[in-house]
Amino acid sequence: MTLKEPESMDELVYFTNRLLDNDGKVMAWAYKVDCPKCHKAKMGKPVEKGKVKTRANEYVCPECGYTEEKAEHEKRLTIEAKYTCPYCGFCGEAETEYKRKSFNGVPSFVFSCGKCQKKIGITKKMKLAKK
Repeated sequence: MTLKEPESMDELVYFTNRLLDNDGKVMAWAYKVDCPKCHKAKMGKPVEKGKVKTRANEYVCPECGYTEEKAEHEKRLTIEAKYTCPYCGFCGEAETEYKRKSFNGVPSFVFSCGKCQKKIGITKKMKLAKK
């Protein structure tokens, strides 16, 4: 599987580029998805007075105005990641659902290494794992 790296932040819902322990690293992103009603535009957070409403609880189609609840919309998203495994040094690619799970006591997007099958977590910024 070869993942297409994003060219612009405008086409993404989520993006991160992190360093992990033991020389591991991960770059992960989630693309915006098409409107389920009109299929003409990508769904995004609502724009008010020229600014994106960052803490909005819904996603809106800029073309037809269709709105969808945040929880319902995020079920359709997937995280794509390019990584270097901190355990075995393997460089690979992975896809996982856009849902944070508890990983070492911290909410994280979790995927498995393609070689050693150990779990790798993408935590929220500045969160440290519980020891």
